[in-house]
Amino acid sequence: MQKPIIYQMLPRLWGNDKIRPKQNGSLTDNGTGKFTDIDKNTLDYLKWLGCSHVWYTGVIRHSTQEAVAGCTPSHPQFVKGKAGSPYAICDYYDVNAYLADDPERRMEEFEALVQRTHEAGLKLIIDFVPNHVSRDYGKVCPSEGHPILGAEDDRNIHWKTENDFFYYPGQQLTLPKPCPAGMEPYMEFPAMATGNNCYSPNPGINDWYETVKINYGDSYTATWEKMADIIDFWASKGVDGFRCDMVELVPPEFFKWLICRTKERYPEVIFIAEVYKKELYAEYIRSVGFDYLYDKSGLYDTLRTVVDKSVNDNGMPVELWQSTTGITRNWQFLSDLQPYMLNFLENHDEQRFASEFFGGDALKTFAPLYVSLFLNTAPFMIYFGEEVGECGMDEEGFSGKDGRTTIFDWWSVGSLRRLRKVIASGEYKTLNVSKLVKAGLKREEAMVFCRFAEAIRFASADEAIGKGTTYDLCYCNMSSDGFDKNRHFVFLRDFEDHTLLIASNFSNNEAKMKIIIPEHAFEWMGIPVSEELYPGKELEITVKPMDGSVIQLI
Repeated sequence: MQKPIIYQMLPRLWGNDKIRPKQNGSLTDNGTGKFTDIDKNTLDYLKWLGCSHVWYTGVIRHSTQEAVAGCTPSHPQFVKGKAGSPYAICDYYDVNAYLADDPERRMEEFEALVQRTHEAGLKLIIDFVPNHVSRDYGKVCPSEGHPILGAEDDRNIHWKTENDFFYYPGQQLTLPKPCPAGMEPYMEFPAMATGNNCYSPNPGINDWYETVKINYGDSYTATWEKMADIIDFWASKGVDGFRCDMVELVPPEFFKWLICRTKERYPEVIFIAEVYKKELYAEYIRSVGFDYLYDKSGLYDTLRTVVDKSVNDNGMPVELWQSTTGITRNWQFLSDLQPYMLNFLENHDEQRFASEFFGGDALKTFAPLYVSLFLNTAPFMIYFGEEVGECGMDEEGFSGKDGRTTIFDWWSVGSLRRLRKVIASGEYKTLNVSKLVKAGLKREEAMVFCRFAEAIRFASADEAIGKGTTYDLCYCNMSSDGFDKNRHFVFLRDFEDHTLLIASNFSNNEAKMKIIIPEHAFEWMGIPVSEELYPGKELEITVKPMDGSVIQLI
């Protein structure tokens, strides 16, 4: 069984080759990637890299300030950024016209992308946004023949079981963003509740003021059927999975019903939940039925605090929450839920590792990567450009210089342009820094790529990583020579007659460790004893600063 490797990309940015995009630029100024830019070369590259799934972010039609193919632009007073948020859906049954070469045939072009993805041996994931819609949902050239949320609502009452939305009768919406000069302000009367559970006609600047909250009632309602129809529509087009946005803001009873219903019709479809409350993990897996959950509040946050200590070490004592002992506490908390987590170091919500706000240097990514990627059988997610150390430090417009790759602006990312040149040349397969530089990457990008690609390819193919058990060696090496319980993390992965020892060094100094494998590990994992490997033998391991090492023992 291959360890699932998910590659997240924003098609709007992936194929955009504009060399000097303008800050706050329009679609005409800065351009956009297209479905056709995700070509056979791209998909062959992802398969070579070891990916099993591609998550196309920002496919379903969302509000934008641009008019494309007769799609009426949304009012700029509530749209975040010139391009708009992919999570402010204005039509659940359409794709973004700007992603098509021929906007009038955009759905056909998306269906062709589905076919190309499958032909490359990859599965396809898109977003399902069940908690909220754009403020002008259903008003902007809606697709015909499909139910529209709120069409039959009683707007004279704040809450009603049968209503799809929440209303404030007699009150007008007040937006926190000023209306552009020369335009009439956006009018919403009666005002509707905002997507982040802001039950007020006056959302603040930090609220999701571009969205409207969906009402699921106290139990099964017609709203449930309308949302399930959306899943049926995309699954029937060959979509293999759904990344479900902000699951904790939607009743779990709905998801339990939806997942059961969908899997009866499409047994292979997977559901990934964006969740943040660790205490709810077990419920969402065992009761609700999600296939995988974000482990943002667990392993990601743990690794981030460890890295923050490493790159900002000022000589102060290591606090407990900044220690690698937190990695042990996290897997112990998860226990048998570990295989259902989705591990990652980057996604569209989080700051890039190489940004000034996180690791500061892509070449330091390998200490946390070796833990997140190799610790268990859980899927791992790559955010496009991560493999070449994209730092997210462009100041695109609405997004600002925040260490993230914008999801709100028309933009072109330099590292992605260079990566795509290398993909087109086929030189990525050489894993040779000099050849990659000649093909278009910067030297540091090429150095990061060679290590990163090697690690991903290994994880996707190695049986100990994809199927095996894990043994944390930290507890039995607390007093071992050279082992720092706060800065080092060492573990075994084993499957049948194949055993790996993996070590991560989260310090800024070279680590020279003498690691002992206890007798219990041999017994529990069934590791054969030999003259070369036996309980109590000291294994000398050297790991560079902020780096990792994989050693094959058997």
